Amino acid sequence: MKSMTGYGYSFYSSDEYFLEVEIKSYNNRYLDIYHNINSNLTAFEAEVDECIKKYATRGKVDISIKLKTLKNDGDLVLDEALLEKYNDAFNSISKHTGKEISLSSSDYLAIEGLMTLVQKRDPEYYRESLFETLNKALSQFEEAKLREGNATKADLFKLGKQIEESNNKIQSLFEGFEDYYSKLLLSKYDELKISDKLDENQFRQEVGSILVKYSINEEQIRLRTHLKEYFRLLDSNEAVGKRLDFLMQEMNRETNTTASKSQIAEINIETVKMKDAIENIREQIRNIE
Repeated sequence: MKSMTGYGYSFYSSDEYFLEVEIKSYNNRYLDIYHNINSNLTAFEAEVDECIKKYATRGKVDISIKLKTLKNDGDLVLDEALLEKYNDAFNSISKHTGKEISLSSSDYLAIEGLMTLVQKRDPEYYRESLFETLNKALSQFEEAKLREGNATKADLFKLGKQIEESNNKIQSLFEGFEDYYSKLLLSKYDELKISDKLDENQFRQEVGSILVKYSINEEQIRLRTHLKEYFRLLDSNEAVGKRLDFLMQEMNRETNTTASKSQIAEINIETVKMKDAIENIREQIRNIE
């Protein structure tokens, strides 16, 4: 079982450049990957995403890839058109104000986009070190997801056992309830028969109505089936978050129906415990992949 929350970090360093990869993930219904990748490495974005998909099927994943060149082999390119626009603008200001305005070297350096360092290196130059560093970060990322997922799994197992224990108590209490009503109905049957007031068809209808109204046998069967599937999913190595969420909806429905049919206070107490455990499970699985 894996959590949707994880973190991984790795770096590569040489005499020529420093490469840094950082991966973070958070809860999300679907897999969404957000990139912060150095412009010299954006050509690898699709390949990076494919690597991430091997480790995450759901969640919001932030991937940051930074590249710092220690030895430049690029060319500094001047945007002459931009420079001309700035000069024209300041000449216009001088003309309208009657004051001569001159730009210093620092003013020119402060103009965003005026000068750009264009790297001569082909992106392929960084491929080997990039994916080596990425895979190390992803390995750490996977370990974090599994570590947190296993901790959550232990809690989910305990909560499942609480539901199972309450359900077993309900089954035992309901069996006593059936015995009670059986004796009550038989006594009523004998009473009506002796008094010659027995309308057998009507009596059978009443019995059928009571059994349908108060019987929770079907709910018990379905809850046991859902619990069996729940524990199976906890031991699965697949992504089970969505299936567990659906299963909790079904279990909550059966528990609510049991509570609405029950005429025994002890059963109602156990259904409250079950609903509380189900709600806790639903909170936990929001972070499960």
